[in-house]
Amino acid sequence: MDFKQNINKNKLPKHIAVIMDGNGRWARQRGKERIFGHENGVQAVRETVEAAGELGVRYLTFYAFSTENWCRPKKEIDTLMELLVKAIHNETPELMEKGVKLATIGDVDSLPEACRKELFDAIDKTKNNSRLTVTVAISYSSQWEIVNAVKNIARQVKENKIDPEDIDKKLFQTYLQTHGAPDPDLLIRTSGELRISNFMLWQVAYSELYFTPVLWPDFRKKHLYQAILDYQRRERRFGKT
Repeated sequence: MDFKQNINKNKLPKHIAVIMDGNGRWARQRGKERIFGHENGVQAVRETVEAAGELGVRYLTFYAFSTENWCRPKKEIDTLMELLVKAIHNETPELMEKGVKLATIGDVDSLPEACRKELFDAIDKTKNNSRLTVTVAISYSSQWEIVNAVKNIARQVKENKIDPEDIDKKLFQTYLQTHGAPDPDLLIRTSGELRISNFMLWQVAYSELYFTPVLWPDFRKKHLYQAILDYQRRERRFGKT
């Protein structure tokens, strides 16, 4: 079945968010260490970005590293950071060629200096691209983001710059790191796990959720097409009848 040909280009999700899960299990199935799965997950990212850009999706967000992931063994964290730096460096020319803008959300100040530099260099180089915005969530958790937003609003109230009575959904959203991008229409999680794992909890309030048993390193264009086709078969009511 040609999944791509069956996609209705007039009903594309504007923003797709992806929880990339299953790297460790994929590696263990092959008798390898977890980092082997992370290394092979890069190809899945590449194909997903390429497929989204070809279809005309405007925003794509990857959950790359959570604040909770800092609790993993130091060796794995160090290798992950090195892999991230290498991937960003290697993929930036391709992003430029394809008109992809790179962005990030998360506590980037907690990242190693080399990682921050490579990330911000790539963001600066791609800032004028407009075909597709790819956001990488690094050292991110939704609870951290929401608490941070509340703190910033509280400071503004304390300084008499905001009246508490003016705080509403629209104002609150301007203090989230995703401000300026639409909320995800579709959230994809790989590996068969059925949870959101502290990812964009505010933003996915009305997102369509799609769970696939495919482990992330095996995720390819056809799997993205399947997720979009499933999304297009649904009726989105946003709480209405």
